[in-house]
Amino acid sequence: MKRFITAVLLTLPLFSSYAQQPADSNMETGKPSAPKVIFFDVNETLLDLTAMRSSVGEALGGRNELLPLWFSTMLHHSLVDSTTQRFHTFGEIGVASLLMVSEIEGISLTQEQAKTAIVTPLRSLPPHPDVRSGLQALKDKGYTLVSLTNSSNKGVYTQFKNADLLDFFEHRLSVEDINLYKPDLRTYAWAAEKMGIKPEDAMLVAAHGWDIAGAKQAGWQAAFIARPGKVLYPLAIAPDYNVNDLNELVDMLPKQQ
Repeated sequence: MKRFITAVLLTLPLFSSYAQQPADSNMETGKPSAPKVIFFDVNETLLDLTAMRSSVGEALGGRNELLPLWFSTMLHHSLVDSTTQRFHTFGEIGVASLLMVSEIEGISLTQEQAKTAIVTPLRSLPPHPDVRSGLQALKDKGYTLVSLTNSSNKGVYTQFKNADLLDFFEHRLSVEDINLYKPDLRTYAWAAEKMGIKPEDAMLVAAHGWDIAGAKQAGWQAAFIARPGKVLYPLAIAPDYNVNDLNELVDMLPKQQ
């Protein structure tokens, strides 16, 4: 019996190494094969949040150092909704989180003021300079592009319409349809199933380390865009691509067959 256990233990590293190597990876580059569908996070990944940061900072009495606290509070409570089986839109959670931060810091702020600070600029955010050219280049290479966002269906439609991005995407998927926020693994499984593909044939492009962590844990490919101030979560599975902008990713991906 001892010999049998010892033999099994000795083989575990081999099985572990094999399991971590994607079956359809490109052995020459070490990168996975081309994805069938590329999913995009929206806010900060595609759209520049500078205008909203300014309005939120003003609502907090000019204390821009509180913006990271507000965003992390918003993300935290979106996951509270998921784990407690409740659901509010990301906009509602954003307003509630802003009111929480203002209360903690002793800043006078009404719900209407908080809503104005978030919702109004969020609807008309401009795309980052590389976005339109990058999306068009990916379409020219034959890729199916789909947005996958924590924002509401109405919200992302309005954002894309105002940013002139609607025509680039074949589908717009919102967690509103399943009442589960990213990075809950079930959101990625749902999105892949919705598009009729296996997890390994999906790629997420995002500027958030937590989103990349969720996608990789769900078995997806992932590309991290290092927008200013954004970093990866060091304890998560590393993304397949780490780029500075979308055009850099385009250069790394082959044409679809």
